[in-house]
Order: sequence, then C-alpha cells, then structure tokens
Amino acid sequence: MTKPVLVTGGAGFVGSHACKALAAAGYLPVTYDSLETGHEWAVKWGPLEKGDLLDRERLREVLRKHSPHAVLHFAAYVSVPESVAEPDRYHRNNVIGSQRLVEAMGEQGIPHLVFSSSAAVYGTPEWLPLTESHPLKPINPYGENKRLVEMMLRDVERAHGLRSVSLRYFNAAGADPQQEIGEAHDPETHLIPLVMQAALGQRPAVQIFGTDYPTKDGTCIRDYVHVADLAEAHVLALRYLAAGGVSQSFNVGTGEGRTVREVVAAVEKVSGRKVPVVLAARRAGDPAGLVADATLIGQTLRWKPRFPHIEAQVEHAWRWLSSRAPR
Repeated sequence: MTKPVLVTGGAGFVGSHACKALAAAGYLPVTYDSLETGHEWAVKWGPLEKGDLLDRERLREVLRKHSPHAVLHFAAYVSVPESVAEPDRYHRNNVIGSQRLVEAMGEQGIPHLVFSSSAAVYGTPEWLPLTESHPLKPINPYGENKRLVEMMLRDVERAHGLRSVSLRYFNAAGADPQQEIGEAHDPETHLIPLVMQAALGQRPAVQIFGTDYPTKDGTCIRDYVHVADLAEAHVLALRYLAAGGVSQSFNVGTGEGRTVREVVAAVEKVSGRKVPVVLAARRAGDPAGLVADATLIGQTLRWKPRFPHIEAQVEHAWRWLSSRAPR
C-alpha cells in the first residue's frame, strides 16, 4: 500500500519537484497549499488539498482524512527583501504557521518532519565552505524565521519525541529534467531566471549588484543546487527518519561556487543570446560568497547531486522558461 506523505507548499517550485520524487519512490504526496504563490498545474502526482497552515481546523481535517505517516514542510514566504519590509507578515506565516503544523502533527501522532530550511540561517560567513557547525547568525527576518523553526523543532523533540531533518538549501536552480514542472515566480527574484528573462527580452536587463567583491571577477559567488537534487535529498531524509535516524540539520549544496558573471556567461552559452547587463552598487547584507560544505549529508544520507554543474542547471531551466515565452 502506498504511504501518504503530506507536502505543505507542494504546489511551489521545490515542493512540486519533491512530490515527483516522492511518487517515484513509492509514496503518495498529498499537497497542502493555499495557492497564494503555488500553482495548481504543478500538482501532478497526488491530491491537492487547498488550505493555509494558519487555519487549524482545515489542517486537522486534511490530516485526519489522509493519515500521512510523515510531513515534508515547504510552505513559507521566501523573499529576503520582502521579509525586511514586512517582518510581521513573514513571522506569522513562516514561524506561527510552522508551529500550527507541528501542533497538528502532535495531535495526530505523526512522528517525522522534513523541514525546508535555508543557508540564510548562517548570516555572514565566518569561514567557507560553510559547515553545519557554523554559528547561526541570520541577518534578515527570512533567515531568522528559519532559525526559529529549527529551534522549535529541537525543543518539540525533547518534549514530545517528534524527529526531524532540517535541510539548509543554498541556491535552488534548474527545472525538472523531463520538463513536466519548473520555476514560475511572480515577481521573480532568483538570479538564473532573471538572467534568462533578460536574454528573452522579457525585461530590459539583469542587474549585477556589486562588481568590487574580493572574488575572481568582482561579483558575488553562490552555490547553485539543482531542484531535482534538492527533491531527492528530501526523499532520502524521509527514509533516514523512517529507519530510526536522529534529528539533524544538513547543508544541501554542491560545494562549487559560481559568480554572477559566470551565471550570465552560462545563460549566454546555453541560449545563444546576449544578455543585457546593468551594473549597480552592492546591496546591503550581500556576502561575497556562500558555498556549502555538503560532506555531512553525503556521509549520512548518501546524497550526491546528479546535476552539480551550472551548465546543466541552466540548460534545464532554459528549456522550461523559453518554451513558455511568448512567440
């Protein structure tokens, strides 16, 4: 019998890819999503239950109906600048919403949670590559939201026994290699699709914020991880918990940093188009580099990215985005 797994935010970018990976691994993904930022068309591998995490009764109703044996928790607002402008809204949705979910899981006796965390919990790096032992010093409300939920999960385990894995993503990129789903944010804030939109003429140019960083070409370095590899990490984390694994936080990245200019060059190579660029001043709070040490997840979950190179990530994303561009 197929085991149901509740996927909060399963209609979003990473959540929908995780649903596909769950189905391929023999689970039944049950998407719980308000569709505020998610897309109904991205829910393809299991039922959709529309609802908000802040709606206690709706959440309880869905959990009673499907009796999931675990939860994958993606539902959150994810824009750092927006979190700075609207911290109360972010705290309510990301932190209190997570609290309501954990409470409902406790009522239903659901023992395992895989949480979509972020490298934003680290703040400005004190060393690179970043290991899980790095101090957690977030520099924006979004990162603080993720840190608070990780702390809550540790406290809840001590009190009630809920075991969890927190996956600290670096920069999610790419699209489903089979092109069944992909990235579609409005407004778009991720670098790779922004560069592609500039290449397609959907925006006048892409801005590069800061060209005087102490990096190989003066632009910021980030660790880009393919969304399909992120999805696989969630399936492995779920199996790890089911096998009795202890609660843990893991970095999910490739360990390979790319500069903004290198991302632009990769898009130009894959698309065959020139990308118009506008140089701008640094943004406050942007560290020069963010690169993962993913040794722990490799050793513990046997996770290894299938698409570690930026060119493959860009190629999958370009096929998805360009096929949907107006002709």
